[in-house]
Amino acid sequence: MTAPSTFGLSTEARNLHWLLSNLVEEVPGVHSVTVVSSDGLMLLSSDPGHLITRTGGGGQGGPKGSSADLATIVSGIGSLTIGAAKLMDGGGVKQTMVAMDEGSVFVMSISDGSLLGVHATPDCDMSVIAYHMALFVGRAGHVLTPELRSELRKSMESTQ
Repeated sequence: MTAPSTFGLSTEARNLHWLLSNLVEEVPGVHSVTVVSSDGLMLLSSDPGHLITRTGGGGQGGPKGSSADLATIVSGIGSLTIGAAKLMDGGGVKQTMVAMDEGSVFVMSISDGSLLGVHATPDCDMSVIAYHMALFVGRAGHVLTPELRSELRKSMESTQ
């Protein structure tokens, strides 16, 4: 993984980038990670602009997705599950998991309405990923202020 440039960012923004990088590098089975704002914009990504190459599924290799694709998926899953919870009077959505033949997607709510999304291998240890996601959410949730979200959006725009 190539770490995104954190030059010129605040200490809080650099710390969030570091936490995100550690999640990908230290948790077995994790392909990529993203954080999206409550309005669906990508704030952080483990691989900005980098295409994920996968084979299988449709039988064709090559680029099949990017960090922007993961952010879109996370935003959509988050919106769908929040709507479902409202319809069922289920309260707030804490975590959603989608298991597929060739991978898994995990989505966890962050206190400010942002979402943490993880794309992982199909044979990943789900409990380990959920544990590390909860650690990230616990550490990141209180620092995602409106000012920091704005700074992160601007830094993502400059990398694309």
